[in-house]
Amino acid sequence: MMSAMKGWAFALVVIFSVLLSWSIPRGESERAFLSFSSHEPLVKVVSLASADGGQDFFMEMTDSAATNIEYDFYRDTCPEAETIVRSTMAQIYSQHKNVSAQLLRLFFHDCFIQGCDASVLLDHSNGNKNHSVEKQAVPNKSLKGFDKIDQIKEVLENVCPAVVSCADILALATRDGVVLAGGPFYPLFTGRRDSARSYYDEAMAEIPKPDDNITQTLHLFSLRGFTDRETVSLLGGHNIGKIGCEFIQSRLHNFKGTRKPDPTVSPSFLNEMRVFCEDNGNEKSSQGSPMAANMASPMAFPTTGPMAAPMASSPMASRGMNEKPAPRGMPYFQQLSSSVSSGAGFDTHYYQSLLRGRGLLFADQQLMANERTARLVRAYASDDGSTFRMDFARAMMKMSNLNALTGSQGQVRLECTLAG
Repeated sequence: MMSAMKGWAFALVVIFSVLLSWSIPRGESERAFLSFSSHEPLVKVVSLASADGGQDFFMEMTDSAATNIEYDFYRDTCPEAETIVRSTMAQIYSQHKNVSAQLLRLFFHDCFIQGCDASVLLDHSNGNKNHSVEKQAVPNKSLKGFDKIDQIKEVLENVCPAVVSCADILALATRDGVVLAGGPFYPLFTGRRDSARSYYDEAMAEIPKPDDNITQTLHLFSLRGFTDRETVSLLGGHNIGKIGCEFIQSRLHNFKGTRKPDPTVSPSFLNEMRVFCEDNGNEKSSQGSPMAANMASPMAFPTTGPMAAPMASSPMASRGMNEKPAPRGMPYFQQLSSSVSSGAGFDTHYYQSLLRGRGLLFADQQLMANERTARLVRAYASDDGSTFRMDFARAMMKMSNLNALTGSQGQVRLECTLAG
């Protein structure tokens, strides 16, 4: 009964905040994000309304409350937890604009494999140094942002030792990064616990690939309970993303082992991609996530402004096992879509690019190969961006609740890379 009441209270807050959110213009997300109190985030910036399915969605969200994740889980044990995450993310973002991209991809790769349990952060599985971990899986080798999560964790450990899980930190920091990058705010349940195990084999097999066809992409997302609409909206995170050239290379010279370019790419667009991603004859593997380095999957988010000097590393900070300087890549918002996009911000130029046959990834352009998903692409492309933003926020909320460990399950790690 108590969990049901909490769930309905959460739903009422969300519905109320939806009514107020219409007064906040697009492009003011960061300003609102930096100004609101930790105790009133929903009233200020959430944008979640939908023309259809809204009531069912809120029922779905309240069902999650019964699993011991709830809104403001740390209100008694660490009341400033979300404020600390938010303020630390703002500091990081001021010097590392690509952190939004890094964490979004990191979060997706975590949640997509066995749920949002921070298993992707582990250096060892169950304390076994000889056991392969998710970081070592091919799709995860270009993941970044581990050090940023460690930085936030260290701040929280100084204030509330052994209280806030790494899984919650990753979920909250990702959401805050989305807002800082110009995307919509969305409320999150907290109370997730951390896994002691990392799932290498599953990461190798189940992370979507950049050369997947539409059937494969929809299948992998449907296994996690996502509808076609939710899948298309999540992939729209590429709208402020830079796709790493390693995920584009096979389309340029050796598509699916044919030793020829992808025949679906127009000659002019093929030449543009080659200019940005010339490989000097070196064939690169196309295996990995459909989202490239410096972004998050299924959305790719990278820099949206000039980079400043790096922040000092936290003593606790770790790095991805193959974390290196960012490789070359292509964003959707540059000249590839300048005729249809403002050039920055969380808008719909990704979908407009797909309509023009200018998807950077084969998996992206495949959204136009299926009438159901193509219809959604056309709808988002013709909208002012509000429907896409609402759908994206709802899908991110849903993803954040995937198979969360709660209660006595899992643990709260003292360091995000090491299981207790």
